[in-house]
Amino acid sequence: MRTTRFDTIIHAPNRLQICAFPAPLKEAEFKVLHQELDVSDFVLPKHIRQLEEAGYVEQRKSTVNGRQRTWASLTGVGRTAFEQHVEELERLVTPPSE
Repeated sequence: MRTTRFDTIIHAPNRLQICAFPAPLKEAEFKVLHQELDVSDFVLPKHIRQLEEAGYVEQRKSTVNGRQRTWASLTGVGRTAFEQHVEELERLVTPPSE
């Protein structure tokens, strides 16, 4: 029996997008994620916190020009989980070969 790599933590649409956006990058600024996902001020931190609790995302805070800014990045575990989840989605939508 095949073990699925479908990840219910990542699969929620907003969390999937949070993982997908910084995947090719080192990190993404919170403000940019907020704009890209077009979600409310309440939604993004909630989903980032869930990914952080799973060990998939980490945040870095820094002051730039007197303003606090936050960046999010995938951890090694998060990157692996995201890649496996994408592979599983691809497997699910690919017709079986004859």
